[in-house]
Amino acid sequence: MGKKKARSLPPLKQTLVAAHKQDILEMDELWSFVYCKAFKRWVWIALCRRTRQVVCFFTGDRSQASCREFWQKIPKAYKKAQSYSDFWQAYGLVIKTGRHQQVGKESGQTNHVERWNCTLRQRVGRFVRKSLSFSKCEQMHNWYLHLFIHNYNLSLI
Repeated sequence: MGKKKARSLPPLKQTLVAAHKQDILEMDELWSFVYCKAFKRWVWIALCRRTRQVVCFFTGDRSQASCREFWQKIPKAYKKAQSYSDFWQAYGLVIKTGRHQQVGKESGQTNHVERWNCTLRQRVGRFVRKSLSFSKCEQMHNWYLHLFIHNYNLSLI
């Protein structure tokens, strides 16, 4: 069922409220796995602080190449926003806008995206760290993530 629904979804951009000049993006990455914990998958998330919508997501490893692909997927209007991330080195190497800051958790600048990660883990069993629910193939893992994010964004409109 997830497969058919995920294929019929419109692009994520169509679920977003229009960007504003004063928007702030919070970015983070979330660890998950497919089949067994040795097959790590990292979910990169960009969340708009004003709307709480997921602006962009990307699933891959935790490399600079994945960060670059993630950054390229962010809609143009949101790339102009002030952005915050943790100190993972890939962010600093890839995002050179002059409007990006790497901050610690204690700063509070990434609180909303960190909270969103908890919401994902609470609502989708495949993303719980210690669980009997897990994805057996990467495609299903991505489809369920895609479905959840679309439903989440649309619920905030």
